Amino acid sequence: MEKFVRVISMAPLLLLLCLPFALAGHDYGQALSKSILFFEAQRSGFLPRNQRVTWRSNSGLYDGKANGVDLVGGYYDAGDNVKFGLPMAFTVTMMSWSIIEYGKQMAASGELGHAMEAVKWGTDYFIKAHPEPNVLYGEVGDGNTDHYCWQRPEDMTTNRRAYKISPSNPGSDLAGETAAAMAAASIVFRRSNPAYSRELLRHAYQLFDFADKYRGKYDSSITVAQKYYRSISGYNDELLWAAAWLFQASNSQYYLDYLGNNGDSLGGTGWGMTEFSWDVKYSGVQTLVAKFLMQGKAGRHTAVFEKYQQKAEYFMCSCVGKGSRNVRKTPGGLIYRQRWNNMQFVTSSSFLITVYSDYLTSSRRTLKCASGNVAPNELLSFAKSQVDYILGDNPRATSYMVGYGNNYPQQVHHRASSIVSYKKDSSFVTCRGGYATWFSRKASDPNLLTGAIVGGPDAYDNFADQRDNYEQTEPATYNNAPLLGILARLHAGHGGYNQLLPVVPTQPKSAALPKPKAAPVPKVTPATPAPSSSPIAISQRKTTSWISKGVTYYRYSAIVTNKSAKTLTNLKLSVSKLYGPIWGLTKAGNSYVFPSWINSLPAGKSMEFIYIHSASPANVLVSSYSLA
Repeated sequence: MEKFVRVISMAPLLLLLCLPFALAGHDYGQALSKSILFFEAQRSGFLPRNQRVTWRSNSGLYDGKANGVDLVGGYYDAGDNVKFGLPMAFTVTMMSWSIIEYGKQMAASGELGHAMEAVKWGTDYFIKAHPEPNVLYGEVGDGNTDHYCWQRPEDMTTNRRAYKISPSNPGSDLAGETAAAMAAASIVFRRSNPAYSRELLRHAYQLFDFADKYRGKYDSSITVAQKYYRSISGYNDELLWAAAWLFQASNSQYYLDYLGNNGDSLGGTGWGMTEFSWDVKYSGVQTLVAKFLMQGKAGRHTAVFEKYQQKAEYFMCSCVGKGSRNVRKTPGGLIYRQRWNNMQFVTSSSFLITVYSDYLTSSRRTLKCASGNVAPNELLSFAKSQVDYILGDNPRATSYMVGYGNNYPQQVHHRASSIVSYKKDSSFVTCRGGYATWFSRKASDPNLLTGAIVGGPDAYDNFADQRDNYEQTEPATYNNAPLLGILARLHAGHGGYNQLLPVVPTQPKSAALPKPKAAPVPKVTPATPAPSSSPIAISQRKTTSWISKGVTYYRYSAIVTNKSAKTLTNLKLSVSKLYGPIWGLTKAGNSYVFPSWINSLPAGKSMEFIYIHSASPANVLVSSYSLA
């Protein structure tokens, strides 16, 4: 085999790289705007005058009336017309966390006001759903009768009975998650609406006490939820999750002690997870507690909090493929857990990876995994790769965000978007008639569900854009919520952040002011998105292309340069989205290392490797290295 690796001086390198191959990036600002807009399509109740999704109308206006309580408002969870409390609360928690971490970036994009409105639409409903300290309504409608019909929310004829938890019928997971949502949202509104913030925190205190004192799984009390949102993980994770958010919101020693004293017994220090979702919160708890530890707030609980952090880092290592037990990925590189709405795990995991990357950067730490160290920028790059996959950088070149790009799902499994708008044709759509006329219709949806993240592809990157393919084409609010923060972070660029400092969102500008246009995203060379101070530079260019049997193949040259004054050794590279052969590197586990004929790279020198495939440039990242 010809040896493609060679050591070359810096002078010829300048000539070699004078025409780098560039790949257009995504417009993360546009994606952020669209992802927030989706929540307006999911609104239940009386729609406000500033409603931007104009094909929707008022719905669910008598919710709670039969129970003697006002439950008008809130969100429909997915493509149906039921209001499920547990995933709705998780949605609000994750939207709030996105704002807490990246509110400044959202403000710079002109989207902070819209994001805060999305949070408030949920918390206004939760206030109604919590009429007494130990009573919480956790569902309106039921999935069985709702799924029997295919109707617009505006035409609903299904049962709208409301279901609650109480001391005699407890639901610690539901109450705990709602407490977390209220606590996180109280931080969001602390400056812009302090009275509302205090009200949210008061509800959060009560809900946590309710959850902790009267313990039980909510789906044992609200049994109609079992088929749709069964609490598999139980309620221990939600108790810790709520305590973590209450500590962040109140700075009360009580909640810090709760995390320290109950970490072992409730599983926070014991469970090493590879998922984060509306059901399983352990990874989220562990990430927050690790943040408290890095902030120097652990106090006498330092030893316990270090155990939380170990599990948080177990999760991070597993996601990037460097742990002792790694998450499964599709051939195209997407995190994969299950066929039914897999994208929920992608966005939630990517959010945790994004914030932890910034936590590590601000504390000047590196993630230590079983298969080697991971720099913070490598974590962020992995999260970016997941978002880019969602937005269209995948083997199908399909955007899984409706309305973004040129090739996105057209037959979304969503009642409201698949039926003609009530404003355009108010003719009543019957329960079963909706299936006959609209569900079975083999055409694009009459209403564009802008910003919706659908369930996504299967384990082999395959996707069928069909309305009856609910596992892949149904969207959900909790798919979008974690994405808000990641998109805001990516749109702001790769500059330094100190996420360990207290961050409180600034008050958004008046909604009447014009929204600034998103800055154009520059073309970039796919390379390690490391800080400019990094001692290693990676550049790529396309050197030639040809067509064989109707397929266009590209040959890429990648140059690795040692910019430091020392000798580079023990270099490990991560190469993802590679669909062909590679020469000039040696595969070592999940990484690539120097070939056998090179064991170091002197100061100021470069090496080249070659690969061929029929796609855009691969992602080449620095995993670890030594300077001698």
